[in-house]
Amino acid sequence: GCAHQWSSWSLWPSRFTGPKTKSGPELGSLTVQCNYTSGWKTHRKYWCRGADWRDCKILVSTTGSEQEVKRDRVSIRDDQENLTFMVTMEDLRRDDADIYWCGIERVGSDHGFPVDVSIDPAGEEIGPGPLASLQHGPLGTRLPVWPVWVVRDPPSHLSLFSSTYFLILVFLEVPLLLGMLSAILWVDRPQRCPGRRRSPPDEN
Repeated sequence: GCAHQWSSWSLWPSRFTGPKTKSGPELGSLTVQCNYTSGWKTHRKYWCRGADWRDCKILVSTTGSEQEVKRDRVSIRDDQENLTFMVTMEDLRRDDADIYWCGIERVGSDHGFPVDVSIDPAGEEIGPGPLASLQHGPLGTRLPVWPVWVVRDPPSHLSLFSSTYFLILVFLEVPLLLGMLSAILWVDRPQRCPGRRRSPPDEN
């Protein structure tokens, strides 16, 4: 329901000012500073949400003093010495993006200043899909750069090249190793005598 009703809304740039836009990071926080003139020191200040000033919903309001007031994820504090009040929104969510108002309560129509609040999305995970980027690889090829958490097989032409190279090494090295092994075994084979060795006959 509506937190308050007005017959009309008013904007007083000379008496009441604030930022036209404000942004904050998702899951983070943002602070809006609203300024007013000395005549509004002890008036109640508030922060309300909704594009229509007449029907916006008050989220948090001061008590007319400088004491900080917090409701849910929103807090407000009136610095009457510096003629400003600060609104802080915490644990920002994407659906917090909306039109908000710095408001001052007064007899008759309240004063309000609109602030367009936007939320910057937190970093999103990049799933499988289009290539994130390309970089130059060997022989002028352009290789895909995948997100680090995505396990991908190497490009097919690299796999084919690696397999062919491996087979060539096998066909060249195996016969060579077998030949060397055969030569070693041949040299180290035991010498067998055809019969008993005999002493030469005496000439006497």
